[in-house]
Amino acid sequence: MFLQHLECSACGRQHQWSRLQNLCLSCQKPLLAIVDLTAAGRTLTRESVATREKSLWRYREVLPLPRDVEPISLGEGGTPLLHAQKFEDNIDLWIKDESLNPTQSFKARGMSVAVSMAKYLGATKLAVPSAGNAGGALAAYAARARLEAHIFMPRDTPRANIIECRELGAHVTLIDGLITDCAAEIARRKREEGWFDMSTLKEPYRIEGKKTLGYELAGQCQWQLPDVILYPTGGGTGLIG
Repeated sequence: MFLQHLECSACGRQHQWSRLQNLCLSCQKPLLAIVDLTAAGRTLTRESVATREKSLWRYREVLPLPRDVEPISLGEGGTPLLHAQKFEDNIDLWIKDESLNPTQSFKARGMSVAVSMAKYLGATKLAVPSAGNAGGALAAYAARARLEAHIFMPRDTPRANIIECRELGAHVTLIDGLITDCAAEIARRKREEGWFDMSTLKEPYRIEGKKTLGYELAGQCQWQLPDVILYPTGGGTGLIG
């Protein structure tokens, strides 16, 4: 592992990676994981990646979990890049099919890495506000890690997403309001309940899982990136990664 420290995205203050962290202790802004890319690049090469398993953990050198620790994985990553032949006459369009991740969305990438680190650093109860896919991903990876998952969802969340979380063993609380109200409820109760907050940009490692989308895309395009990438931004962790 070549993770050096966590760094505040706003004020630049450095934090130890070896303890559970949410936001910067100085300004309460998001933390970013800083990796020694030069050292990682000595073993993480195009040739070495090609021989590894088709999961996001093939990029282990630039991911935060210590090398001797088993990741919390369900086989996420390694999704196909499909040619959209219907548009072949006027545009060369390719689609990265993230629905083939274990929980059917790219949220599996972030939660695999974030739950792995949360467990390694001692968290036992994880909480997240969600209107769907993030909740399902946390429920699945927390179950895999044998950790408690507490998911707060707006009451009008699609029934399928609510059932998914409950069937995976998560504690689901429905809130009359928006996802921001769900986040506020977690913030109000997390210290008393002992929850570690896994909300978007309130912990540093979901981004680390999402960044593997970029590595995969580069490899699938023979290391020449497309002219344009269309990305559904959502909360922003994938785009930042």
